[in-house]
Amino acid sequence: MSTLLLITAAPSSIHAWHALGLAQALKAKDQEFRVFFYQDGVQVANNLQWIPDDQRNLSVEWQKLAIRLPVCVSAALARGITDQENAKRHQIQTHNLAKGFDLVGLGELADAVQSTDRLIQF
Repeated sequence: MSTLLLITAAPSSIHAWHALGLAQALKAKDQEFRVFFYQDGVQVANNLQWIPDDQRNLSVEWQKLAIRLPVCVSAALARGITDQENAKRHQIQTHNLAKGFDLVGLGELADAVQSTDRLIQF
């Protein structure tokens, strides 16, 4: 059974951490799953977030999973997150997409929804 984790909760939300926990459990059990970051969930891909040393960094925890981390490009740009290519295209001075995350269109979410057995939104 394949699972799609649709993450819309901001990194400061406990729901974002629950999404990570489920992803870690699915990976540990070798179960098929995909993730998609949308709405405020895209903020996890902001490389300019400062995290105190005594707190876990959600972005780093997602990177440790070594899976594909697609992020909605429109939601990201609306929240000030961009990669180098979109920074050039939209004449933004710098880029700040965290390593391991990919900006993608909503078509990818539609494909993921179409091909999954269950969808869980956080």
